Amino acid sequence: MIGTRQREILKSIVEEYIKTVRPVGSKALCKKFKCSSATIRNDMAALEENGYLEKTHISSGRVPSEEGYRYYVDNLMEAKKISGEDMVKLQTIFSNNELDLNDTISKSLELISDITNYTSVILGKESSLNKLGKVEVIPINDRQAVVILITDKGHVENKTINFESDVSLSDIAKTTELINKILVGTCIDDVPSKLEFEIKPVIRNYINNYEVVYNAFYDALSNFTNEKNVKFTGKTNILKQPEFDKVDDVKNIISKFESKDMVNKIEETDDEVKVYIGKESEFDDNVTIVKTKYIADGREGTIAIIGPKRMEYERVVNMLAFIKEHIERRNKSWKNIIKWKKMK
Repeated sequence: MIGTRQREILKSIVEEYIKTVRPVGSKALCKKFKCSSATIRNDMAALEENGYLEKTHISSGRVPSEEGYRYYVDNLMEAKKISGEDMVKLQTIFSNNELDLNDTISKSLELISDITNYTSVILGKESSLNKLGKVEVIPINDRQAVVILITDKGHVENKTINFESDVSLSDIAKTTELINKILVGTCIDDVPSKLEFEIKPVIRNYINNYEVVYNAFYDALSNFTNEKNVKFTGKTNILKQPEFDKVDDVKNIISKFESKDMVNKIEETDDEVKVYIGKESEFDDNVTIVKTKYIADGREGTIAIIGPKRMEYERVVNMLAFIKEHIERRNKSWKNIIKWKKMK
């Protein structure tokens, strides 16, 4: 347990360090708390002993530790309203009816990235609300073809498939026709199981080398259901932070941005805006990731902001909460419009 004054001292150190990137010494706090330098030093030593502060090698001042940031976010950060300037910029985007919902999400995350100098990420995936609209196949040669999947919401994905041995154009056409006949209207997440139990038993009866054809189609369409669409904005913004002034740190974070496995760790399953600091992020020990889940136009995804542990927590959390709220409002309005049109 830490005392009331120690809590306020920790809050002041965290907020000052976020602003200045300089270790905070006792002298800077004496006037604010109307205490002697010795008293402040004792409190800072207690906070360090509890794991909330760290002493740097280049200064007698202290900086927040990972635990210190976590304590600040959980107990000391004030729930302030989003600033007027930030709100006006975001409202301008959400009130633009010429933008569809996905473009609105993209532009709002671009804005946050621009005004905070952090990196924003949109990690989208097909949810069970999307259904298979149509599958088209363009043969390239006897061993390759391009599969195009179109959902009922108009979302289009394409993937090159490779056959283990030569297959005929007629067998590809027959399989494509069968998939469209049986699976159109199927929830995207259910496509793999229906391929296995409804398509495979049929094609084995009238397609030569059916296993080669089936395996290629199964791999391609299963990947469509599992793959995530990723959009980064301000990838290099994180490199402008003083925490990333070493070449090895720069190479490390860039390689993680390019790694599908690492990017997939950004995905959020919680409806609330969550803050993951350092090791908690499971992405990089030197960053904080603020993120939340959203559902828009039948697509489930994650919106996230990546910055240093020395992040403007209040500002980022409030802006992301604002965006999430307005996504849900727009999504609800969109559903009501669709419902109204069907009733007509």
